[in-house]
Amino acid sequence: MKKKEETTDKKPQRLLSLDALRGFDMFLIAGGGGLIRALSVYTDWDFFNFLAQQTRHVEWHGFAFWDIIFPLFLFIAGVAMPYSIGRRLERGDERKEIYLHSLKRCLLLIFLGFLYNGFLDFNWENMRYAQVLGRIGIAWFFAVVIFMNTSKRGQMIWLAGILLGYWAMMKLIPVPGYGAGVLTLEGNFAGYIDRLFLPGRLAFGSMDPEGILSTIPAVATALLGVMTGHFLRSEREGVTMLRKGLTMGLIGIVFLGVGQLWDLAFPINKKIWTSSFVIYAGGWSLILLSVFYLIIDVWRFKRWALFFVVIGLNPITIYMCNRGVLRFDSSRDFFFTGFINLFSEPAQPVIKVLAYIVVSWLFLYFLYRKKIFLRV
Repeated sequence: MKKKEETTDKKPQRLLSLDALRGFDMFLIAGGGGLIRALSVYTDWDFFNFLAQQTRHVEWHGFAFWDIIFPLFLFIAGVAMPYSIGRRLERGDERKEIYLHSLKRCLLLIFLGFLYNGFLDFNWENMRYAQVLGRIGIAWFFAVVIFMNTSKRGQMIWLAGILLGYWAMMKLIPVPGYGAGVLTLEGNFAGYIDRLFLPGRLAFGSMDPEGILSTIPAVATALLGVMTGHFLRSEREGVTMLRKGLTMGLIGIVFLGVGQLWDLAFPINKKIWTSSFVIYAGGWSLILLSVFYLIIDVWRFKRWALFFVVIGLNPITIYMCNRGVLRFDSSRDFFFTGFINLFSEPAQPVIKVLAYIVVSWLFLYFLYRKKIFLRV
């Protein structure tokens, strides 16, 4: 019993739960969501029908489980910061090198985002310049700058300042033709900034969900992760890993309540990344991390997590492959068409999604075994 307690409370050098949660997050967009939707159509069970509804973004105000994917990834990147960059600062690495590495990472993510959005089609006038990878790079970079230049208290002040400042901008600054505080698709202030300054095509015509102004609160999402990373790395006497995991879950529940309350004045909305959305999505991120952390890092049930860890260690690879850099669907058809045809026609969509997941995961497992990781 004593040996188990010593193992449980030992400070980990790397959070396996963080890699697994990142893999779970990426799995949702790399086959998981498609599998749920295919099972919904095939079975027509209420359970799968409900889950299928959650695999689509809400149209405007509100929240579905699918809306957690992007902020969860940013949150995880923030959690890793005290472990990665914090460790570099502790061992005396030059700050200039860390800044340069962070800037390179930001620019590379922006470039990969351009490739994902069709930069090589050379139709630059109609290309969408706003992008998921670019927002991740920019939000992560500014979170790094704040992390490296402020104390934990200063980071909390930045977090609160960003959320309150964005709320004030969106509610108080008037948009020509609409006035102040209008949070419709056409009338919101973030969309107005996109129309003024973003070149190319906007995803929704009048605005882009990865636009300029709405990237500011995304920095707050990363900072929420940073504060969580500080908490997990802390070594205060009497604060065991079990207590940390449970505390994260409880704080996550509180955040859900705060987000719902703020929703009354500033609706939860992923497309304009409202402050209430940051808090509400942060609540779900904390709860999910709590579950993974308790199961994997505290109670040491690890074997099941390999499936997600393999994906989580190569998230950019699987994301880019979804754009067609590698055609997993062609590989699936080559290897599994005969097998798929053995099933009845209604069941074939389910088997096709499963085969796609198998092919893509085996590719990532090969990279994992060879220790090949696309790092940016």
